[in-house]
Amino acid sequence: MAHIQINVGMDSDVNEQAQRIFSDLGIDTDTAINIFFRQVIRTNGLPFMLKADTPNAETIEALREVEAMKKDPSLGKSYTDVDTMMKEILS
Repeated sequence: MAHIQINVGMDSDVNEQAQRIFSDLGIDTDTAINIFFRQVIRTNGLPFMLKADTPNAETIEALREVEAMKKDPSLGKSYTDVDTMMKEILS
């Protein structure tokens, strides 16, 4: 079987984090990529489900609150500058 070289561009932080995990598993990046490719072949697709992040209940509530405040500005307080806002928040 002939071998080929693949060059992959990625964020350096992602690479470092993944390499630490691979090391903990006792494998190197080449082995991890080969495992991934073999799973793609075996499953005839990506070996995991891709889906958008689902906001948690707290985030959903915050979004609803913002929408309500947009409709009725009297529900919230507005500021004309960040310094005033931060002083009030931190006091």
